Amino acid sequence: MTLHVLADLVGDGDVVVLSGAGLSTESGIPDYRGPSSAGRQVQPMTYQTFVAGVDARRRYWARSHLGWRHITGARPNDGHRAVAELQRRGVLAGVITQNVDGLHTAAGSPGVLELHGNLARVMCLDCGARSPRAALDARLRAINRTWDAQVRTVNPDGDVSVDDEVVARFRIVDCDSCGGVLKPDVVFFGENVPRPRVDAAYALVERAGSILVLGSSLTVMSGLRFVRRAAELGVPVAIVNKGETRGDPLATVRLDAALGATLSSLVQLVGAPLASAG
Repeated sequence: MTLHVLADLVGDGDVVVLSGAGLSTESGIPDYRGPSSAGRQVQPMTYQTFVAGVDARRRYWARSHLGWRHITGARPNDGHRAVAELQRRGVLAGVITQNVDGLHTAAGSPGVLELHGNLARVMCLDCGARSPRAALDARLRAINRTWDAQVRTVNPDGDVSVDDEVVARFRIVDCDSCGGVLKPDVVFFGENVPRPRVDAAYALVERAGSILVLGSSLTVMSGLRFVRRAAELGVPVAIVNKGETRGDPLATVRLDAALGATLSSLVQLVGAPLASAG
């Protein structure tokens, strides 16, 4: 019955999706706080650690160099495809994602607001230039032709766990425009989301007919603030997630369920595209 209530809400249109890491776990990308994180002892890279010294950057890029192969090999799952289909049917007003894997776009969703950036881009902290991650990958492969490592675990932020002595042999490169420090174009822990993105997300929420949270525990304020804003405005909040979330007390509709199957069923219940209605 709850799924039918959700379908009625989504069918009213002007829905803004707010997605988190739980939506991508079915694509093989782990998360930090959901059920797939059980037993994993890993601390994400922080901005402060990354900028503090070359050893930290070498550790990040060595691990991320291997992890990037895993991220680029991931494909959209049924949940991503369902969101794209709901957009095609005209019932979504926008998609805000906390994920950095680009899978919403790969599934066919246009105009995704990537709150935390995208691992497919690299930026220079000195001159601000942005470039494709694939170009950096080619440069790193060329300069580390004899380097190899055994992957122990894959981490949620696109890197892997490898032994420290192997990391020490990895060579990193600088910005080929100015020689500055390169960083993935993502928001690290301890780093603020750029204000224009925050403002754009608030604008979507404030115009929304409802908010649909998918696969986010809403543990950090980065996502929770938008749910709180919606509740302040009286905008209905629906949450589909495996496990509890910090937004549960604010939810109008709450489903503890697998994302792919649930969203596929939701698409069937919402019905025909609005453009062909009548």
